[in-house]
Amino acid sequence: MTPTDDFEAEALNALTRAVAKALERKRLLGQYAVVWQDGRAVCIGPDAPTEMGHSAGNRDSEAENVSDSPDL
Repeated sequence: MTPTDDFEAEALNALTRAVAKALERKRLLGQYAVVWQDGRAVCIGPDAPTEMGHSAGNRDSEAENVSDSPDL
């Protein structure tokens, strides 16, 4: 392996661990996650919306929830 290959493998490993950690945290908090599956974005989790589209009213309430949440 070349040093570039080692760096790429380490970077991929770090990103994979970070995503796994973020998904686990969302699971523990009872939040849904949006992932790419079968060529499209899919919401997963117990409280996942049934459709990806949101009305303007839903977006406003979600923005309030996000601004009140602690930094991750």
